[in-house]
Amino acid sequence: MHRKINVLFVSRRNTLRSIMAQACLTHIAEKRFHARSCGLPLRVGTAVDPAAVSALRTAGIPLPDIKPRGWNEFVPARGFEAEFVIALDADIDRLQPAWPGQPHTALWAYPDTAVIDDPEEAAHKALQILYSLRRRLELLASLPLYGSDRESVRADIRDLGYVA
Repeated sequence: MHRKINVLFVSRRNTLRSIMAQACLTHIAEKRFHARSCGLPLRVGTAVDPAAVSALRTAGIPLPDIKPRGWNEFVPARGFEAEFVIALDADIDRLQPAWPGQPHTALWAYPDTAVIDDPEEAAHKALQILYSLRRRLELLASLPLYGSDRESVRADIRDLGYVA
């Protein structure tokens, strides 16, 4: 049996996209992956977005018992060194720090639902994002990550950012 693979999801506030990705990967493949999430320090929200809670509940995925946090909790490594860092926000992708251990990085860009004023519309958009994330994460979980060459794995992870 292989050890768990550490995956870190990054979004701006760590209140919706990255929280849903963490919850979804944990739900899909908890025995294979150890998922965490974070956001941009000083921009991190104070609570999980209600649209994320609604989307996860609708999909039957448990909400992780966490609060939003900044990436300063992961740089330098404090007990969690990611093998994969997946940015879920194009703006955040270029602002990320140098992650400990030189993990594989990828951009899986999703729109920011915080700009949507209507709570019902935001919840609907969050559910669409969750279903897209789930598809990508199911594909990630099916990849042969052990024993593959580093460049092939990196390309596969990055390519998943283009899956609808």
